Amino acid sequence: MPGQPAFPGVVLRHGFECSTAEAGVKADGRALRLIALALAALAVPGEALAAASPWARTPEAAVRLVSASEAVGDLDRLRLGLEFELAPGWKTYWRSPGEGGLPPALDWTGSGNLGPASLYWPAPARFTILGIDSVGYEDRLLLPMDVEVPEPGEPVRARLRVDYLTCSDICVPQSADLALSLPAGPAQPSAQAFAIARWRGRAPPPAPAAGRAELVGQGDAAALQVALPGIEAEDIFIEAGGLAAFGRPAPVPGGLSVPVSWAKDGPEGLLGRELVATVTGGGEAMEQRLRVALAAESASYGIAVILALALAGGLILNLMPCVLPVLGVKLMHFAGLGGAGRGRARAEFLAVAAGIVFSFWLLAGAAVGAAEAGMAVGWGVQFQQPVFLAAMLCLLLLFAANLWGVFEIPAPRFAGGLRGGPFLTGMFATLLATPCSAPFVGTAVGFALTRGPLEIALIFTALGLGLALPYLGVAAFPGLAAALPKPGRWTVRLRFFLGLALAGTAAWLLTVLAAQLGWLAASAALAAAALPAALLAA
Repeated sequence: MPGQPAFPGVVLRHGFECSTAEAGVKADGRALRLIALALAALAVPGEALAAASPWARTPEAAVRLVSASEAVGDLDRLRLGLEFELAPGWKTYWRSPGEGGLPPALDWTGSGNLGPASLYWPAPARFTILGIDSVGYEDRLLLPMDVEVPEPGEPVRARLRVDYLTCSDICVPQSADLALSLPAGPAQPSAQAFAIARWRGRAPPPAPAAGRAELVGQGDAAALQVALPGIEAEDIFIEAGGLAAFGRPAPVPGGLSVPVSWAKDGPEGLLGRELVATVTGGGEAMEQRLRVALAAESASYGIAVILALALAGGLILNLMPCVLPVLGVKLMHFAGLGGAGRGRARAEFLAVAAGIVFSFWLLAGAAVGAAEAGMAVGWGVQFQQPVFLAAMLCLLLLFAANLWGVFEIPAPRFAGGLRGGPFLTGMFATLLATPCSAPFVGTAVGFALTRGPLEIALIFTALGLGLALPYLGVAAFPGLAAALPKPGRWTVRLRFFLGLALAGTAAWLLTVLAAQLGWLAASAALAAAALPAALLAA
């Protein structure tokens, strides 16, 4: 009959047909393949052969690892996601959790053909847990990430240990071991691809240009006034790299006022730094970089007052612990001039002062260059670099060994006939003074870094003159040096105790280095730093 198949059988979709027997065989084949896949899945406990790992469940939350593709294909980066489901009333935390909480910690140890991961954090919300202001998520979170594939086209084996914190009326730490494997083959979208893309779209995009935040008030009353023209901002989350914490913002005309609840170097230590702010409002979010400046009303007293503060701050730096070993070197120069003529004493101390001021000019030039390049700079930032710390450790050990008489290094001569020793002493004083924060120094440096090259040069010159004032005082009254007794047994004892001061400062630098790299790496750096002194003593 027209329109019917020539043989009775089964009519399939899309116009294909086969006999009942053939359909049965194909059905049996599909069943066998499904059974084989199920057996393979059972053969690898806890590992998913699909694009999602099994859920790791606790009474407070569940978490799993998902992929946006069913296979690797020729991709050099995979889109994965860490999916959380939180029980009612329970919350987990953002990358900067606020005054309490911990962000999720990810460990990919044991993974194969998988490189570093870049996370895309969706915009968070603010909440209060146990009376503490915190930042994070509730109900559900999918944390998208791009993960490098070192060998595209080869299978991927993902092993992820995730440690995270869940809080309600109490806080419960959680740990989960997640695993999934993606085979080689076409990278077809998975069932989770849409969810990963949707949550990735919730990550705040960067603003087209950097913004500005002004510091107002002092001490506990300090706050950042963030200008957000044309934006209906409801909340703002500011990240300062562990240098400060911020409270709940309050609306002000044209933006938000954010209280500084804690600052490592005081609120003035934020001046000139670049912070990252996530701004939310109206269901939308953006990421804004903020350069911190002194508010106009706070800076209205003018450059003259700032220069006076810089001069006073530089003078006070002479009393800070960082400069203690340099004070020792100064005293050795002072003692070495005992009984010498006034002219020689004046020349020696003027050379030290010149070394200090010259070093501050170098710092001013570096600050101008960094500001022009759009980099965030601050007072003592070099002490955050392990290589610099290791170099300073070596230098201090060399100075201590020299004072103890292990070896002698003749002082060079340069700079138009000035003795190199005192000039280098001044440069060394500046180098060790930079990690110290004395009164007025933070305000002066912060003000300088938010102004132009001329203001930067003037303020750094004032700081240098302040640090050099004791030497300039002795240069003005050289009889102080000439009145000391000639070098003798008392200077030997003085050298010993000053060497101890230098060694103590080296020990302090070692603890700073250990806090950054761990004691094993710090011990290796100590051995390397001591090697030059040992070679010179041999």
